[in-house]
Amino acid sequence: MAEHCYLGVDLGAESGRVIAGLFDGQRIRLEELHRFPNGPVQVADTLRWDVLRLWAEIQSGLAKAAQSYGPSAVSVGVDTWGVDYVLLGKNNEMLGQPYNYRDPRTQGVMEAAFSRVSRSDIFAATGLQFMTINTLYQLIAMQQRTPALMDQAERFLMMPDLFHWLLCGSQVVEFTNATTSQCLDPRTRTWAHDLLRKFEIPTRMFSEVVPPGTKLGKLRSDVSERARLPRLDVVAPATHDTGAAVAAIPTEFSGTAKWAYISSGTWSLMGLELPQAMLGPRALELNVTNEGGIDGAFRLLKNIMGLWLVQECRRSFERSGKSLSYGELAHLASSATPFRSLVNPDDPAFLAPADMPSAIRDWCQHRGEPVPDSEGALVRCCLESLALKYRMVLGWLEELSGEKTDVIHIVGGGTQNELLNQFTANACNRTVVTGPVEATALGNVLVQARASGEVASLSEIRHIVRASSEMKHYEPQNQSAWDQAYGRYCELLKRP
Repeated sequence: MAEHCYLGVDLGAESGRVIAGLFDGQRIRLEELHRFPNGPVQVADTLRWDVLRLWAEIQSGLAKAAQSYGPSAVSVGVDTWGVDYVLLGKNNEMLGQPYNYRDPRTQGVMEAAFSRVSRSDIFAATGLQFMTINTLYQLIAMQQRTPALMDQAERFLMMPDLFHWLLCGSQVVEFTNATTSQCLDPRTRTWAHDLLRKFEIPTRMFSEVVPPGTKLGKLRSDVSERARLPRLDVVAPATHDTGAAVAAIPTEFSGTAKWAYISSGTWSLMGLELPQAMLGPRALELNVTNEGGIDGAFRLLKNIMGLWLVQECRRSFERSGKSLSYGELAHLASSATPFRSLVNPDDPAFLAPADMPSAIRDWCQHRGEPVPDSEGALVRCCLESLALKYRMVLGWLEELSGEKTDVIHIVGGGTQNELLNQFTANACNRTVVTGPVEATALGNVLVQARASGEVASLSEIRHIVRASSEMKHYEPQNQSAWDQAYGRYCELLKRP
């Protein structure tokens, strides 16, 4: 069978890519056509996304796709990070430069929101964990700071929906990303209008929510002409990058809670795939989240700060004149003293510090932990702390689902950190299976292939991923030492 080409636009917090997914009916291979940097832009005292530059880069990637695979191209779809949004006014004018979720304007907004609507009522209406970066608190902050701008809003689009609008003119919001907003009711799978009205957020701007795999329209003629591509179908994949990654997890046990996943990158998202949202009081107490998946499933998960801590340490080392690769950092960490220093990776102090090593040292000093005194000690502290947090979260997920997991699948760029993979197996006392690295891109293009009729089901998507990817297994080691470290870790997190 001749290969069909599905074009995936994958935008992350650090970089973006246009990728060709080349499918022969049995296996799929990826080819990166265009990569470009991404990141927040400082504008006065705010952090913004430069979405117009991202759109220019996407068009450059589409032009490269036309040169290589134009005749075989079937469709294109976009996935991005969650929570951030764009508002369109009359005549589809973009209202302001979109904010980055790390912008400080939401500080204190979530706590103030609880004085109007209780924490339990917000959770009952949305099923989402409480994080200051959530769209709901961004919208409340915007309404407080620039109410006139919000009054002009005709359409609310999340980041991938903005780029789909630019590609084909659609103005709908895809389900998996909508569920990251804390503005969606997981029972009705539509916007939580009653909750939004309580915060005086105009509900008229919220458009239809569509499932992953929806054909949104044809490529705009002007975009088609500039890129020299046919007028392809524009398909909404699972537009939240974690939703796309989970679609491509190579499990043989779809539809069961026997496996857990970690989508590992800047953030670690650890969870289970379940048929319905968990909205009970214990889920609220544990501050877990219910995000949308393929075929109406929910991803019961917890956001963990992830490799952000290591990434920011590396940037700090570079600023001080030490340019170290991630491989070199892992080597230094492996040689450092085990379990010397531990931190809570989800402490707010680590969300956006001016200098991550300083923030880690200050945190340790304040709580009586040994202060990491070298690059290797800092990175080992981050990795061991992450693995122990995974163990804690896995226990919560198993408690809520009522089932014990047998295996943890780790996908995404973080799978390349073999030290963290082994630490995860050790800490959780579970077999860890890693791969594919490119889970998000694979999930994106294979959902498109299913929309075209070439793939029949989610199980078939995962079968194709297994047939097309290399995976690695890690077995638990040093159980006694890790059990002792976990007991110490649990006590540490109780300290103020």
